Amino acid sequence: MDVEADRQEGGRVVRMATLGPAGTNHDLVARRYLGFHGAGTQGLRLVASFREAVALLGAGEVDFVLQCAVHPDAPETLGGNFREVFAIDCFISDSRPLAILTRADVVAPRSIGLVMPATESYADLGRWQEKRPYASIPLAFADLLAGRIDSALAYRDYADDHSGRLRVDEEIGSPDDVWIVYGRERAHSGGLLASRESAFARGIGGPLSNRASSRAPTA
Repeated sequence: MDVEADRQEGGRVVRMATLGPAGTNHDLVARRYLGFHGAGTQGLRLVASFREAVALLGAGEVDFVLQCAVHPDAPETLGGNFREVFAIDCFISDSRPLAILTRADVVAPRSIGLVMPATESYADLGRWQEKRPYASIPLAFADLLAGRIDSALAYRDYADDHSGRLRVDEEIGSPDDVWIVYGRERAHSGGLLASRESAFARGIGGPLSNRASSRAPTA
């Protein structure tokens, strides 16, 4: 990544947790987000689950958590902890292109591993008799290489890294996902917090008001 690893925000390390292991889209986008804000990645902590990330946030061991909005744990992360965990920022980012990869020695794949339900609708999976859920794409890919599943909905570049062992059954690409940043303190005191520099604002001809504030009045 083109991020200066030793840069810090406000003179201190920005402590953020997101889903690991290394190489996940969460890892990639977290580094991208920290770089956008001029912060280094030395405070980035990769965890095995968002339950662990929320526990670290509550214990004060990290200050922020980053999660993709379509991750299956998103409702629990916010809805199950709404008195202690607050959405403080959101943004849009693409990530590593996806594809359905199958072991080259498998003629008629029967099982496929994927992050469910987040990526389940990205392709027609009707020809696989068994769909196995995984917490992250690298975990599904590890089982694919180990021969425990026939196919995986995984990162497209994995096929290039393992040429001869895998084939690409379907190119999927990268969706523009919404990502949520959580913290321990609310970002505002109520009403709507939004940007008048968004694509929506541009689409309707720009801001309809010259007010400096981006916060809409409470209904």
